[in-house]
Amino acid sequence: MTTPAYKDTQLLINNEWCDAASGKTLDVVNPATGKPIGKVAHAGIPDLDRALAAAQKGFEAWKKTPANERANIMRKAAGLLRERAADIARLLTQEQGKPFAEARVEVLAGADIIEWFADEGRRVYGRIVPSRNLAAQQQVLKEPIGPVAAFTPWNFPINQIVRKLGGALACGCSFLVKAPEETPASPAALLQAFVDAGVPPGTVGLVFGDPHEISSYLIPHPIIRKVTFTGSTPVGKQLAGMAGLHMKRATMELGGHAPVIVCEDADVALAVKAAGAAKFRNAGQVCISPTRFLVHNSIKDEFAQLMVKHAESLKLGDGLTEGTTLGPLANARRLTAMAKVLDDARKTGAKVATGGERVGTEGNFFSATVLTDVSLDADVFNNEPFGPIAAIRGFDKLEEAISEANRLPYGLAGYAFTKSIKNTHMLSQQMEVGMLWINQPATPSPEMPFGGIKDSGYGSEGGPEAMEAYLVTKAVSIMAV
Repeated sequence: MTTPAYKDTQLLINNEWCDAASGKTLDVVNPATGKPIGKVAHAGIPDLDRALAAAQKGFEAWKKTPANERANIMRKAAGLLRERAADIARLLTQEQGKPFAEARVEVLAGADIIEWFADEGRRVYGRIVPSRNLAAQQQVLKEPIGPVAAFTPWNFPINQIVRKLGGALACGCSFLVKAPEETPASPAALLQAFVDAGVPPGTVGLVFGDPHEISSYLIPHPIIRKVTFTGSTPVGKQLAGMAGLHMKRATMELGGHAPVIVCEDADVALAVKAAGAAKFRNAGQVCISPTRFLVHNSIKDEFAQLMVKHAESLKLGDGLTEGTTLGPLANARRLTAMAKVLDDARKTGAKVATGGERVGTEGNFFSATVLTDVSLDADVFNNEPFGPIAAIRGFDKLEEAISEANRLPYGLAGYAFTKSIKNTHMLSQQMEVGMLWINQPATPSPEMPFGGIKDSGYGSEGGPEAMEAYLVTKAVSIMAV
């Protein structure tokens, strides 16, 4: 496999790539080797001021672009993303670690999301309301809210941006994103596709730097009218509070701790195949990753044995090496976190059925891990592990499993496996999550809502519901004279 040279990443301001005014940069590290592969520009306040001015300029031009033309430009950008998918995926794998096949799917899925939002932008309708005075006409108009500030994480450098970017651009907003410093090249390639497709200067912008400094400056700034964030619940609460203080609308896609309920009548092989694939995707570094496996006691041992077999079948290695199905963790901090999770699990009585240790001394490799007989007091059953750890616990009654699934303050995603219509109905009605997949792995699509409840955030980044966050409603009454 030919690996493209990893180039240093600059800031995108007013459709031009530029260094930070200070010249400051940060290292970008390949998680498979632990060695630097490039640098990324570190924006300061002067750079943010230029980016904000460009975003305002871009908004004024983009909102006046007819929806049909906006859709055509967005579709062109999606086409360019498809053409460049292989090269972008290789950059993504070098900086993030996930297997090349997963990275390529992420890029192509990003193109799908952009195309769906492009078409949905043509269906932003107002309405005519019958007036109580026949001499007057009453209208309800939908208008773009304004420049958007987005903050995205490193686990899905393309996907997490396009879910925000698609809705914003489709509605006529400009879009300024603070993308992750750990994975800058793939977001840069994404936004380059929009520049090449012909968006007006300033319609899209990209900055990197100190997360606290950038969020503290962008969110209160009068130019920014909408804030969207994907990341941890503690940080999300801080940013949501800041947005609320300045009367900025916000969408928050925050942490999860997805339960998997495997009922007595479930197809065990299907449950392992579907949930196992979802669990170890991107080394478990997925906000909707299955984490708490609640399995009926009558099938718990069979399920655990098959999950161990699945985990041990994965090939751990560099994501650019052919045949790799499990890449490294994204950074050394995740290795430390996994070690703490495993130490706590052992102390609280869990058994390590397979894995449970770092592999090698170079890079951030951690083995696919399956824990059984996990205590409710274990950290892994209370805090999102965000790594390749499947924690299994038994139950006797479905009501008991649902109660445990709902025990935590998180409510992003959930999974269940059953052949019973009665069970399916109970699970659908009683599980407190924003997204529920039954008898299948996670299958998020652009046309379906994507978001959580409780401490997992609010708002949607999928489906028609996602558009509302980028629109304001204006009531207009016109009297004939």
